Amino acid sequence: MNFYPFHIGDYISHTRHLSDKEDLAYRRMIDLYYQNETPFADEISVARKIKSTPKIVLLLLEEFFVLENDGWHSKRADEEINKYKAKSDSARKANEIRWQSKSDLKSDADQILTKNQEPLTNNHIISVAKATKAQRLSKDFILPTEWIEFCRTERKDLSPESVFAQFKDYWIAQGGQKGAKLDWFATWRNWVRNTKATFLKTQDKPVEKKWFDTIDGIKAKGAELGIDPSGCATIGQYEDMIRKAM
Repeated sequence: MNFYPFHIGDYISHTRHLSDKEDLAYRRMIDLYYQNETPFADEISVARKIKSTPKIVLLLLEEFFVLENDGWHSKRADEEINKYKAKSDSARKANEIRWQSKSDLKSDADQILTKNQEPLTNNHIISVAKATKAQRLSKDFILPTEWIEFCRTERKDLSPESVFAQFKDYWIAQGGQKGAKLDWFATWRNWVRNTKATFLKTQDKPVEKKWFDTIDGIKAKGAELGIDPSGCATIGQYEDMIRKAM
């Protein structure tokens, strides 16, 4: 989704208690949720994408999102996304009916098929490495065998799947003309050659959490030190008390 309704009054009434960093992170989380149209998997991956900390992201997830089997959901955003998809499906079906009606009016002799008969959209799956018109990378575009073989041949120190996840997240997030390419395979080759192996190896390893990375960790550390949280208005104040005690 490139657009969603934003109610200023509702937002202010629900977020006036947030710090500047928390407010910025929450706004970016909302944009990311609508852009990807999928629930959040975990606080670490979200924090990396919005340039925040896992602790802040987890705090916001627990306050404004609901954890279900497939991840963290925003009920309000899910409703808007479902409305958007229903409207898109309705428009697509109407177009199909209109084009079918026009086709029925033609004689068999007039029905000449061409390569451009079916219009391409920004969300069309890229089925070939090189296109005649710049296209955006589709969200459901999977890693081709040719791309895997190139990565394993050119950079044996990298995991093709890890590189592709980073590659896909970046280019889908670009959108617009900056995210449109004529030759995606060439873009992939350049990406693989310029990727730092140390970065990807770090991403593949599980991240060791510190006591201050999560709310549960802060509470556990406070309990360990015997610090009463009742006088703290926010988890940040409680963390400061713990740090001073340490």
